[in-house]
Amino acid sequence: MEKPKILVTGGTGYIGSHTVIELMAAGYEVLIVDDLSNSNLEILDNVAEIAGSRPAFEEFNLCDRSRLFDFFRANPGIQGIIHFAAFKAVGESVQEPLKYYRNNLVSLMNLLEGMQEFQIPAMVFSSSCTVYGQPEKLPVDEFAPVQKATSPYGNTKQICEEILEDTVNSREDIQAIALRYFNPIGAHESAKIGELPRGVPSNLVPFITQTGIGIRDQLKVFGDDYNTPDGSCIRDFIHVVDLAQAHVIAVSRLIEKKNKSNYEFFNLGTGRGSSVLEVIASFERVSGQKLNYQIVDRRPGDIEQIYADTQYANEELGWKAQKSLDDGIRTAWQWEQYYRKELEEKVS
Repeated sequence: MEKPKILVTGGTGYIGSHTVIELMAAGYEVLIVDDLSNSNLEILDNVAEIAGSRPAFEEFNLCDRSRLFDFFRANPGIQGIIHFAAFKAVGESVQEPLKYYRNNLVSLMNLLEGMQEFQIPAMVFSSSCTVYGQPEKLPVDEFAPVQKATSPYGNTKQICEEILEDTVNSREDIQAIALRYFNPIGAHESAKIGELPRGVPSNLVPFITQTGIGIRDQLKVFGDDYNTPDGSCIRDFIHVVDLAQAHVIAVSRLIEKKNKSNYEFFNLGTGRGSSVLEVIASFERVSGQKLNYQIVDRRPGDIEQIYADTQYANEELGWKAQKSLDDGIRTAWQWEQYYRKELEEKVS
């Protein structure tokens, strides 16, 4: 029996490309829509090399409703959507909030209207632990109160979840799962795909690996006077392959109608917090080299510590993160080295 057809929006991006590989490994037929605003088409070549075949791909922005509906007409029989496509730079969202609201909200609404029009029954939505803000208790579970967002980006995730919940609760023919992930790190074991930020990285691990390889002069550690064991901020770093596998399980749950309500949401993390200084120590351990870093003042808006209570996802989805912090740092470092070598070869 053929596996269902799944649309992955933002499928050439970091988490999207890893999820495409896991879907294809599980036998799903995958279609990708991406506007390539924060990714590279060459990633598709590497996905094809890893997966053994090339997924179908179309380039356009989901805010173009007529183009999206043309796509749905040309590709009947889609059984599920995994929706990654969104602008995601927190700092930029503060400077250009309307850009973020327009892109992230309109794209979701267009997809939901398309699901109704073309009888697509299931969506897995890429959400974020940013919806919790600085939680009152740790670890944070799914029933922690949603705090006021600290950025327009975070607010789009909160609003998108509300739009999604209201829409599926108004209908019987659409089901959805929102996955609230913590801090994705790492890369595929092949080192052929990984996190590829444009410009200066806003995430810790790519900044570490770019510093390690010499692209950045120095890593700044923002604060060592927090109320944590070593004074630096604590986050829950989850390997991107563990994360990708959770998306396959979630979309399967919806398609096979194993969900317990029209709208469900789950935390995806390891259940363990690691400090910034612990992540640096992990890099030094797996790379065998010292990292040039400097402690500087705290950064406004940073949450002191957050990590997940994953029991609900473990029990309901039958999923648990398997990979360690060192696994994440090691594969991120291998990807950084592979990517820079490829660039050098192209230039020469």
